[in-house]
Amino acid sequence: MAMRLPFPSTHSRIPTLPSFASFTPRRRNVAMASAKRSPKRLKYSTPRFTKEGEFVSIEVDPSGADSWKLEPVIELLKQGAVGVIPTDTVYAIVCDCKNHSAVERLRRIKKIESSKPLSILCRSLRDIDAYTMGFPRGDGHGHANVFRAVKQCLPGPYTFILTASKELPKQCVGYGTTSVKYASRKNVGVRISDDAVCQAILQAMDAPLICTSVKGPKENEWMIDPTIIGDTYGPEGLDFLVDGGVRVAEPSTIVDMTGPYPKVIREGKGPILPWMVVEEEDESSLRQDLIASET
Repeated sequence: MAMRLPFPSTHSRIPTLPSFASFTPRRRNVAMASAKRSPKRLKYSTPRFTKEGEFVSIEVDPSGADSWKLEPVIELLKQGAVGVIPTDTVYAIVCDCKNHSAVERLRRIKKIESSKPLSILCRSLRDIDAYTMGFPRGDGHGHANVFRAVKQCLPGPYTFILTASKELPKQCVGYGTTSVKYASRKNVGVRISDDAVCQAILQAMDAPLICTSVKGPKENEWMIDPTIIGDTYGPEGLDFLVDGGVRVAEPSTIVDMTGPYPKVIREGKGPILPWMVVEEEDESSLRQDLIASET
């Protein structure tokens, strides 16, 4: 009778030690896990736009009949590009409001300080409700419910200054100093443009667009010729331009909704309605900053 060996023979199945190579995937996973950042830091971790081609210029019908031409522009915006599009007032430099690096590039191109607030082009009233605290609805104590009146002029050539919500990234409303943190950081200009080309672009986006008017070298002067805009801002780092024809130099009417009553800050293309209050020109730095970026 064969004796039973106290230890397994060389032919027995002995669990083999894993080779160094077999540890590689696990080490890689550990390294990847350690490289993850906290959710707070990932808030603005959007891809940076890498410009590989030349300046893109697309000519479209102002009626929006050939909006299929806008597909390359929409893809560029989603990738973090900065470009010019038409609105129902003047041309605007725009970018995705959720793309931090794109907003920084827009500020550099337009030479807007980080402490200055910007405006947003919204797709609908739903966007305004999401990215701001909304319009005054009345409280039964003498404060009028102007929301119904506002609905009658949107979409249209108006910019309404509202209190920004936490949904709107801070770089859109001004940041960088203590005074800004407690002042202009809370306000943002909102627009719903009544322009077919502008709306076609907005409806294809996942969030509103940051916008600032394309101004000329002089005060209260706007560039309305797409060719001149391209020649001027193309070398500054602009990625694309949507040519919707020469426009009339009529900016939007700005109405401040953050006070006790709707106050007209600047009269523009939108007519002043009976529920809007016109006062002496406001020279405060906040109001001037908002006017400087409006379309």
